[in-house]
Amino acid sequence: MICFLWVQSMFKCINRTAQFTRHLKSTGNSVCVNQGFRLVSSLPLRMTEPAVRRVVTDIIRSPEDRRDYRGLEFRNGLKAMLISDPTTDKSSAALDVHIGSLSDPANISGLAHFCEHMLFLGTEKYPKENEYSQFLSEHAGSSNAFTSGEHTNYYFDVSHEHLQGALDRFAQFFLCPLFDESCKDREVNAVDSEHEKNLMNDAWRLFQLEKATGNPNHPFSKFGTGNKLTLETRPSKEGVDIRQELLKFHSTYYSANLMGLCVLGRESLDELTAMVENLFGEVENKNVPVPEFPEHPFQEEHLKQFYKVVPIKDIRNLYVTFPIPDLQKYYKSNPGHYLGHLIGHEGPGSLLSELKSKGWVNTLVGGQKEGAKGFMFFIINVDLTEEGLLHVEDIIFHMFQYIQKLRTKGPQEWVFDECKDLSKVAFRFKDKERPRGYTSKVAGLLHYYPLEEVLAAEYLLEDFRPDLIEMVLDKLQPENVRVAVVSKSFEGQTDRTEEWYGTQYKQEAISEESIQNWANADLNGKFKLPMRNEFIPTNFEIYPLEKDSPSVPTLIKDTAMSKVWFKQDDKFFLPKACLNFEFFSPFAYVDPLHCNMAYLYLELLKDSLNEYAYAAELAGLNYDLQNTVYGMYLSVKGYNDKQHILLKKIIEKMATFEIDEKRFDIIKEAYMRSLNNFRAEQPHQHAMYYLRLLMTEVGWTKDELRESLDDVTLPRLRAFIPELLSRLHIEALLHGNITKESALGMMQMVEDTLIEHAHTKPLLPSQLIRYREVQVPDGGWYVYQQRNEVHNHCGIEIYYQTDMQTTNDNMLLELFCQIISEPCFNTLRTKEQLGYIVFSGPRRANGVQGLRFIIQSEKAPHYLESRVEAFLRTMEKALEDMSEEAFQKHIQALAIRRLDKPKKLSAECAKYWGEIISQQYNFDRDNIEVAHLKTLTKENIMQFYRERLTVEAAKRHKVSVHVLSREMDSCPIVGEFPAQNDVNLAPAPSLPQPSLIQDMTEFKRSLPLFPLATRQCTRRRRRRGGDAQCLSQLKRLAVVSETHQKSSGVDPLIRSEPGSDELF
Repeated sequence: MICFLWVQSMFKCINRTAQFTRHLKSTGNSVCVNQGFRLVSSLPLRMTEPAVRRVVTDIIRSPEDRRDYRGLEFRNGLKAMLISDPTTDKSSAALDVHIGSLSDPANISGLAHFCEHMLFLGTEKYPKENEYSQFLSEHAGSSNAFTSGEHTNYYFDVSHEHLQGALDRFAQFFLCPLFDESCKDREVNAVDSEHEKNLMNDAWRLFQLEKATGNPNHPFSKFGTGNKLTLETRPSKEGVDIRQELLKFHSTYYSANLMGLCVLGRESLDELTAMVENLFGEVENKNVPVPEFPEHPFQEEHLKQFYKVVPIKDIRNLYVTFPIPDLQKYYKSNPGHYLGHLIGHEGPGSLLSELKSKGWVNTLVGGQKEGAKGFMFFIINVDLTEEGLLHVEDIIFHMFQYIQKLRTKGPQEWVFDECKDLSKVAFRFKDKERPRGYTSKVAGLLHYYPLEEVLAAEYLLEDFRPDLIEMVLDKLQPENVRVAVVSKSFEGQTDRTEEWYGTQYKQEAISEESIQNWANADLNGKFKLPMRNEFIPTNFEIYPLEKDSPSVPTLIKDTAMSKVWFKQDDKFFLPKACLNFEFFSPFAYVDPLHCNMAYLYLELLKDSLNEYAYAAELAGLNYDLQNTVYGMYLSVKGYNDKQHILLKKIIEKMATFEIDEKRFDIIKEAYMRSLNNFRAEQPHQHAMYYLRLLMTEVGWTKDELRESLDDVTLPRLRAFIPELLSRLHIEALLHGNITKESALGMMQMVEDTLIEHAHTKPLLPSQLIRYREVQVPDGGWYVYQQRNEVHNHCGIEIYYQTDMQTTNDNMLLELFCQIISEPCFNTLRTKEQLGYIVFSGPRRANGVQGLRFIIQSEKAPHYLESRVEAFLRTMEKALEDMSEEAFQKHIQALAIRRLDKPKKLSAECAKYWGEIISQQYNFDRDNIEVAHLKTLTKENIMQFYRERLTVEAAKRHKVSVHVLSREMDSCPIVGEFPAQNDVNLAPAPSLPQPSLIQDMTEFKRSLPLFPLATRQCTRRRRRRGGDAQCLSQLKRLAVVSETHQKSSGVDPLIRSEPGSDELF
């Protein structure tokens, strides 16, 4: 796999729902700059000098991009990119400040990150603490921010009608933020909770260890997140006023010349220009130089070092790192990309191919990794097998053999040209991005590229520079290497502890003998340069729409063997298609043994396809294959030109697969480790997992899967595969730039191949089973407790089951969630500081739905339970006092969210596939449900609340999962708590005594099941319901880092239907 500049964003980003800021001058309890605005018309006539110094219109963009662009250079040094899109449902803006944690004061780690947190807690013009987030919530918007080593990036989206209001509130963070003293202590807790969330995460731990083992005086070594110790305890002991330090940091670094702004809206470019000139033209320019770090953090004394590192999870990784200079200015020749393409290649003759054949590695990533302005790294990282752990020096020897091969062959222009062709195609047919992510990205790119090239720069491979390739190759020498091996096997062998995360490690100098051996690496005849990529598309014809082409998928084939849905693309008009197949088999999930065998079969199948399919992946054609509770899921997405070739190869391999014994042992062992590693997942993820098991009819636990894995032998798996394929029913959606005839032809090929090679027959109707949901009785409240053995925080999921999904109930639940979303976060997260992770929203599975709260906290679960109940109690008065105008704002906000159009073909396809896999087929659900939403009244919501959610409600159905921290042996399931003095806490209601679930199986046996949802009992589309929505929002809080390991097998409900917890 190629590793580009981005590598892993978690290594550089500290996210948080936030807004943004500018230069400040202290004026008492607030800080203000330029409170007056200049009004700007579309064609400004001024007596004063205009704010904009230069306008750029000749911006390179994709030929398929229908949006209008304008670049602006302000006289104050700020750069802006304006995007006019008359079709957008959401407007968005982002501002990137070219300052991050590398600029933290030496004695206050995390100050840049803390500044990011503080900046949106009130401004002089909008002093209410949650004004910004409340405005966005009322207008279908959202916001977030992240701090990295060199950047602090703030962004939001909002309904297109309200860009002006949102942008005004956004801009106040530059003009007059309050930095209120009363918020400081609470927000330190938020930063500390964020750090605690990451404390046992191996990715964060390894990144900090990499920084800590370089030059300790280099800014790269700093601890960027910060915590209570660095932001409160130490400063207090040293007499440092942290608020004054915030003001000083902000005043020093938040300068217009370090800011990049991107705004996207329906307005014309002239209107957008007037808007941003009005709000941002007065931002003060302090002429702060962009921080540069010309000295690399890895100097001679930090090279030729070997690190043995003990991880939290049972993982085995080898990290080989070389310091290289900053290559950013060479973006049009990109020598790091060229070398990453070759070293990270996965085809025949590649470094990975040879290492896998020896049974030493499973995966390999190679390429350049960004550091900061002035330095970079070149990395080769591999996932080691058990055998590979014993051959680390041999693996590194092979790496230097491959590097020597590249030196001997010399830079190959045809390889560069192929990379250039791939980049051109990718840019020409680039999918439209969601506004919020797009503006955030472009705002950051403004610091690196000319305005004319900002959109295209990452795709601009133009100049073949053999000298630069050779220069980078010359840095990849044994004398420059750093090696880290991560393995549980090093426990008890370490003698050092990293300061901030407590990572145990041992540092040793690499022997001169090893260095010399690697330096003498000879040529290996098994290494070859990649073959020319035959999957690069050449036919970009857009097929004309068929006459009377329907706007939703239609059933074009319905037999005992298959049901085929077809939809020709009528929105995006790109040469792409999405092919989705669900292979229903009664043998895939019968018991834990069959579940494990289905998983291993597909993992081995994908492993054997990797060399062939990698070329397709490089050419923009991807596939996914995974086991589900109903069988197997296959998707093939990308350019349609050669899609059928890849599909045919996959199906043929599926039907004729022969297992490699060595790979069977390796992949089975990796699977066992992944099952064991579940113990180290976050407490909130455990809470979601246990609730999922409690509520679904059939679901195998990690323990059950682990215990049955020893029974999976090679002969048994070989016997299982023909059984799995013996009877199938295939449901498919073929969607995109394809014709009905080609769709039917591909489906016929799939059937014919399975029948010919696997002798597949259709399923019997009675074998098409669906799983159902447990029905909580009226007035029931059940609590399930488990302990997380790794993390020092607790987790809780509280689920108020409402009923089966219907159009009316869907909209009542979603509208209630819309109304409580912002006050829930503001109350429980911002004011009460229960924890960094606070979420409320709908939960949907197996046709049943309800309201969920998810919290991760240092506080005990029964206390969290009481605060959620207290919050819910306050909503009664909030609903009663809500004006009709405010109520209608929430209806409109929800309607906008639901009607937000997919931005690319794969997103639209996911929406349709969600309807198909749930067997609801309500392809016009959004329009139907929004029409009903607009008929709801405040009394309807009040009735829903009183009948389903109050403590006294006769039809309240509640299940709570309490996950205790590693330090807790036991905890009450309910309790009374006195009011605290620091926050005006709403009193918690008296709660009845719940039923403690002692045995999960007995709990499910004792309760009835809901019937299966019918077509009339409609459900919402996948991408907006249940845990899909939960995942999206938790990602905005940057709480999901390693939430889903593809190697962990099928969890209960994985991909079973829309709204399931499959991504956790």
